[in-house]
Amino acid sequence: QVQLVESGGGLVQAGGSVRLSCVASGSLFSINTIDWYRQAPGKQRELVAGITWRGTTNYANSVKGRFTISRDNAKNTGYLQMNTLKPEDTAVYYCNVKGNIFNPGRPAYEYDNWGQGTQVTVSS
Repeated sequence: QVQLVESGGGLVQAGGSVRLSCVASGSLFSINTIDWYRQAPGKQRELVAGITWRGTTNYANSVKGRFTISRDNAKNTGYLQMNTLKPEDTAVYYCNVKGNIFNPGRPAYEYDNWGQGTQVTVSS
């Protein structure tokens, strides 16, 4: 099993910065991709940023130049650095992690897990 714990959300003023963290834990696993999604009230969940195991990144147009996704493989952690925040960035942010689980004596298999979400509120 792989469990994800998100942290770093809270209340921040417009123009400020926060860094979200997504820590994965389990027995024996690898992380292939880390994605961050967000969902604002009355809106559909949208992909904000993603990073592959090779470090290739992608961003939603609305956050390009302001957000930076990164990962620390040694710590099994993904990050989303959010700068120059705007009120429209207010949402619940979710991390999604895909990888492989390795159980001794059993075939490896892929997993696709979601964090519980963390609220980011940007005030004017």
